[in-house]
Amino acid sequence: MNAQRRIVVLISGRGSNLGALLEARLPLQVVAVISHKADAAGLGLAQEWGIPTRVISAEAYAERTDFDRALQQAIDGFAPDLVVLAGFMRILTPEFVTHYQGRLLNIHPSLLPAFPGLHTHRRALAEGVAVHGCTVHFVTSELDRGPIVAQGVVPVWAGDDEASLAARVLSMEHRLFPHVLRAWVESRWVLEANGQVRWRDDSQEQNLRLLWAGDSQ
Repeated sequence: MNAQRRIVVLISGRGSNLGALLEARLPLQVVAVISHKADAAGLGLAQEWGIPTRVISAEAYAERTDFDRALQQAIDGFAPDLVVLAGFMRILTPEFVTHYQGRLLNIHPSLLPAFPGLHTHRRALAEGVAVHGCTVHFVTSELDRGPIVAQGVVPVWAGDDEASLAARVLSMEHRLFPHVLRAWVESRWVLEANGQVRWRDDSQEQNLRLLWAGDSQ
C-alpha cells in the first residue's frame, strides 16, 4: 500500500462526495480542492480539513480552452497522481482530457452507458427502469464514455420521484467512490493499455452490485 499517493479533487458545489472521501480517511493525500465557483460550499469543507483550496473562476475566461489551461496549471502545481471529479459540472476540452489521460476519474449518477449527461434520475424514471445507480469511470473526450472502473446499483421503487431516487443514488456514490479510491491505492485494479479496467482479484468488485443496504420500500 502506498500511503503517499496524491489526488486533487475538483468540485462545483456542496462537496458531498468530497466529504465522503475525507470521512473515509483513505490512505492517500488530498493535496488540493479546486472549484470554478468561489461560493462552492465544498471549499469551506476542504479548509476545515486543512486542505489547500483554489478558485479558477470560469467567468474570468471568455474561452473554454483558456479556462482549462488555467485549471491545468493550478492542478499541475500540486503534482497529483490522480485528478478526481467529484461533482465537477463542466465539460472539459479534449486538450485538457488528453493531458490527464489515465489520471482523470469521475463519478456519474447513472449506470453508464445508460443516461449519460444531465437529468439522469428524471430520465431513469421516465424510462421505467428497475435499477439505477452510479458509475466511477475515466474521463475521455467522449462525454461519459470512458472506461468504467466500478458501479453501484440501487433499486427504483414504485413510489420514487426524482428527489428520492437522487438521494438513494447519492448515498451509493458516497460508498462507491471511497471504495474505488482505496482499491486504487492498494493497486487492486489497473487501467490496461487496451483502455479497459481490470481488477486484480476474483471478487468482481468492479461491479459492486451493492443493492440498497437500507430498509426495503
